[in-house]
Amino acid sequence: MVVAGAEIALKRLPHLKFLMFGDEARLKPLLAKYPGLETVSQIRHASQEVTMDDKPSVALRQRRDSSMRLAINAVKEGDAQGVVSAGNTGALMAMAKFVLKTVRGIDRPAIATYMPTQRGETVMLDLGANIECDENNLVQFALMGEVFARILFGIERPSVGLLNVGIEELKGNESVKKAAAILREIDLPIRFEGFVEGDDLAKGTVDVIVTDGFTGNVALKTAEGTARLLVHFLRETFKSSFWAKVGYLLARRSLQRFRERMDPRRYNGAMLLGLNGIAVKSHGGTDALGFSNAIGVCHDLIANRLNETIKGELAAFEEAISKAPIDEETIALAAGQVD
Repeated sequence: MVVAGAEIALKRLPHLKFLMFGDEARLKPLLAKYPGLETVSQIRHASQEVTMDDKPSVALRQRRDSSMRLAINAVKEGDAQGVVSAGNTGALMAMAKFVLKTVRGIDRPAIATYMPTQRGETVMLDLGANIECDENNLVQFALMGEVFARILFGIERPSVGLLNVGIEELKGNESVKKAAAILREIDLPIRFEGFVEGDDLAKGTVDVIVTDGFTGNVALKTAEGTARLLVHFLRETFKSSFWAKVGYLLARRSLQRFRERMDPRRYNGAMLLGLNGIAVKSHGGTDALGFSNAIGVCHDLIANRLNETIKGELAAFEEAISKAPIDEETIALAAGQVD
């Protein structure tokens, strides 16, 4: 899947070059099937691999010669400009954070991806890297997510919302309310739209939805499950009778467009934001087309200098804070926690 995905990506982006890490004896015959890809690829042997059952701590300590670790090392050493992996998410995050380190001003990296909505696409983060987040983490996610959406979608000023249990200012936990207060009070070029709710994910109310990793992961998996349920209902409906099958034949082209719009492979490629290097996580269960899209995401973020832009936004944020510092009492007042 990885090799075939690289072949598809190369057809779209013929200037790409690849370092492929893994068991050379297994990789070599796979690569030989694609002569064009073979000429722009280099195999680097890895004696170990990270399994999906490996705990992040175990992978970090005991898989130093794994394909995942060596690929991340290549980014750190400047041999590669980005890494794409379909492996163990926790291990990838742990290794990438350990090797690449976080950008100055970012306390924790976040996992970000984009999904289809009624308006187009929406970026959401964090998707599971940080189960609990304070207000500073959420503000940092907002800054990074805004840059991610700007580069990915080509939007000059993406709108940003905080996922909450209601749009009213007094609703939500302490971290969410304080993060909203900071984003409202500080003069930044972020189009902060306030709170959004769960149904806004599908509506596409904002371009970027910010939340903690626990809520984000649950929301993402719920959306994926709902999409599969919808497809299942459609299949069952069109199998239910002779006339339903006739209806399917008449609507086949429209249903094909629907299938393409909902195809998760189109949205494959989650970015580990906040690291000193580009690291993209592909879904482990995708196919070659899906993996090629993850490579495309990696390419676009490199080409558009994602990290340099994030660093610039963080510098502007720090400058704004230094010019107009906001103390805890002001934040509490703005969050409606003090009368």
